[in-house]
Amino acid sequence: MVSVLLIGMGKFGRTLGEKLLDMGDEVMIVDKDEDAINALASKYTNALITNCMNEDNLASMDIPSFDVCVVAIGDDFQSSLEITSILKDLGAKRVVSRATTEIQRKFLMRVGADEVIYPDMDIAEKLAVRMNSAHVLNYIELDDDNSIFEIDLPLKWENKTLLEINPRGKYGMNILTVKRGSQVISKLDGNFIFESGDQIVVFGNADQIFAFTNKNDKKKK
Repeated sequence: MVSVLLIGMGKFGRTLGEKLLDMGDEVMIVDKDEDAINALASKYTNALITNCMNEDNLASMDIPSFDVCVVAIGDDFQSSLEITSILKDLGAKRVVSRATTEIQRKFLMRVGADEVIYPDMDIAEKLAVRMNSAHVLNYIELDDDNSIFEIDLPLKWENKTLLEINPRGKYGMNILTVKRGSQVISKLDGNFIFESGDQIVVFGNADQIFAFTNKNDKKKK
């Protein structure tokens, strides 16, 4: 579970917010549009109607207490740019900002954004997944149930064979490939030995795989 400050409740913000709620995250939503906040407030931990271009307004939200701050504003780049900068000045741990062009992305990175994403529903879902597990590197949703994940190798798998781990039987996932540095290994038999630093591409039920990665995150802390 992560705590998220979500600024801007347009289509992208709503999609991301709903996905984060589905994952059990604590989400505070903020927008200067009273109607937008009133329509959504009952679903969220906290909801606030305010202009985030005012530094005092942002400072009152205890920005360092959030794991991630998302600037999801899409129709006013100047506001997005200034809010991103203010969030970093106020000590935000991580700022993810929305852009619609490559030029906007470059400017947002220059003022301190840790990550810049482009607005579509698919990216919103991927972002929600990655924010919930530091070890999910990539994510492709194939249908309502199945997905492909690229994840860091769990510590407990290091120096063990594929047969010993039995990922299909124990965890309900199939290993498609292993990335070892610049090498991609696709032919895997039961005697294949995993090494520290490996990244694995797995296929299976999205909920099961996400639960597996989240559990291993907690064990590593």
